[in-house]
Amino acid sequence: MEEVLNDGNRRNFLLKLTTVVGGAGVAATCVPFVASMNPSTDVLAKAVTEVDLSGIPPGGMHTVAWQGQPVFVLHRTPEEIAASTATNGVIDPEPDAKRVIKPEWLVVVGVCTHMGCVPNKEGPGWICHCHGSQYDDSGRVIRGPAPKNLAVPPYHFSSENKLVIGKA
Repeated sequence: MEEVLNDGNRRNFLLKLTTVVGGAGVAATCVPFVASMNPSTDVLAKAVTEVDLSGIPPGGMHTVAWQGQPVFVLHRTPEEIAASTATNGVIDPEPDAKRVIKPEWLVVVGVCTHMGCVPNKEGPGWICHCHGSQYDDSGRVIRGPAPKNLAVPPYHFSSENKLVIGKA
C-alpha cells in the first residue's frame, strides 16, 4: 500500500489527467460564451436592405429600415437636384456630388445628428421638430443645433431599379 501512495509516476499521470480534463471543461464553457457574441440571425438579416425604386415617383420619398434605423430614399426632381448644388447657408458644407451616386437618388440615414430624433420631410428638406434642426434636399444641416449632416449609409445600385443599402 505504501508503494502505491509514493508512486511518482502515478501522481504525475493523475496531475496531467486532471489538467487535461480541467482545460477541456474550460474550453467547453467558453465555446457557447464566445458564440453568444456573434450577431443574431435577425441582425444579420437586416445587415443589407434591398429597395425597389420603381414605385417611387420623382419628388417622392420612401423610408426603409436598415440596421434598426430609418433610411430615407428620395427620388429628387431636376429642381431639387439644382437646388442641392448650392452650399451657401449650409452649416456642414459637403458637396452634393459627394453625397450621392446618382443625382436623382438621395439615400440618407433618417436620424437627426443632434439628439437622434427622426426628422419629417416638409417642403424642401427635413425638419426635426424636437429641437429645430433643418436639413436640405441633400441631407445637409442648414439650421439648428445639429452639428453634422444626415449620414449617408453605404449603398450601391444592383440594377436600374434596385438599390442595396449596406455592404454585401
